[in-house]
Amino acid sequence: MLASSGPSSVVFDARLTEYDFGAGHPMSPVRVDLTMRLAQGLGVVGGPQGLRTVPAPVADDDLLATVHEASLLEAVQDAGRHVRPRLDVGLGTEDNPVFAGMHEAGAHVVGATVEACRQVWSGESLHSANITGGLHHAMPDRVSGFCVYNDIAVGIRWLLDQGVERVAYVDIDVHHGDGVEKIFWDDPRVLTVSLHETGQILFPGTGSAQDLGGPGAEGSAVNVALPPGTSDAGWLRAFHAVVPPLLREFSPQVLVTQHGCDSHADDPLAHLMLSVDGQRMAHHALHDLAHEVADGRWVALGGGGYELVSVVPRSWTHLLAAVRGTPLDPDTATPDAWREHVQRLLGQVAPRRMTDGVTPTYQDWSEGYDPDTWLDRAVQATRVAAFPLHGLDPQAW
Repeated sequence: MLASSGPSSVVFDARLTEYDFGAGHPMSPVRVDLTMRLAQGLGVVGGPQGLRTVPAPVADDDLLATVHEASLLEAVQDAGRHVRPRLDVGLGTEDNPVFAGMHEAGAHVVGATVEACRQVWSGESLHSANITGGLHHAMPDRVSGFCVYNDIAVGIRWLLDQGVERVAYVDIDVHHGDGVEKIFWDDPRVLTVSLHETGQILFPGTGSAQDLGGPGAEGSAVNVALPPGTSDAGWLRAFHAVVPPLLREFSPQVLVTQHGCDSHADDPLAHLMLSVDGQRMAHHALHDLAHEVADGRWVALGGGGYELVSVVPRSWTHLLAAVRGTPLDPDTATPDAWREHVQRLLGQVAPRRMTDGVTPTYQDWSEGYDPDTWLDRAVQATRVAAFPLHGLDPQAW
């Protein structure tokens, strides 16, 4: 990872864990609590060498309305106030159960992401993170996929309203970033790039190589639909074959990234096979690209991830270390106090090291591709569809 200088921050307060769909739901806020405890225990957050913690404001209705329809805001407020379903906007389903105060909890996540964007655009922070953010499925008129409000889209809209002319958004969650893509489908100022397990297999069923953006914004949406079973080597090969050339050509003023870690082999809801070590390499690559293409201006957000103990806290602590600008040695031991807390809280044995014990490698795309493999066909389909719209030759490196 490139060395970086400049102040960096994480936007957080403990009340953000009130975004809670209840017992048994995969998206438990315990993953956030365990991440922050681990990051603090390792000195990544707080202390003389750690990230500065910035309070998280609550977004008001006017800010939410820059992306979401008034009817959705009213429905979420009603559902959360009376704890009753509103199936007309997708509330009350197995994925999106109703909980008391859900409007306020969702608005708090949005406020935290907008504050991270403000930190970066104002120059108060070179990098800023909100690990509770990354709710990429929410649509203007409905909730979807555990996402009440789309904090990413509101944050990007805020940047555009401040006069930012080009924002690049890279989504490495295992699920397609459909909500963000849809919201900026017709806006050539926003480049959305999503690497995800193919929609032929996984929710939300979208995100093919041929989904490229609306009229006047062709090429503003880019999708890499990965086959199930893709591991570190294939994922990193796909990432480096697509993302860096596009970002270099687009030349964004701000890079916004979503770091769902449900691409891990142990995640219960998907079928990719990455390690924490592979995810760490992805975090570092995005950090370095922010410095290469956006003068270091980087907003890093959380997202999915449902292996609550062994994956999410370690992957996101590595992310926060990248935001800090100083990576963690993967062989770092997890703190005794953290492992004891996990044992008391959940009765589980927590991992002892910040690594899965692998050193990922990949074959660079410039060495040629194999059309007999699903992975390479998927990558080439994206390059052929999207690269010419950016003036790039899909056959060249």
